[in-house]
Amino acid sequence: MNLDEQLLELIVCPACRQALAVDEAHDELVCTGCGLAYPVRNDIPVLLVDEARKPD
Repeated sequence: MNLDEQLLELIVCPACRQALAVDEAHDELVCTGCGLAYPVRNDIPVLLVDEARKPD
């Protein structure tokens, strides 16, 4: 996964507006607030709540 550091500083969870952390093992961005995991496809974050994986 190759994401721009400046982009990661700007984007937030669309559900709760908290910061996102990179999960390289699963190619996801995980919300530090609500825990939703957003997929990253072809180095592009898919920040749609409908596409997010719910926390276990």
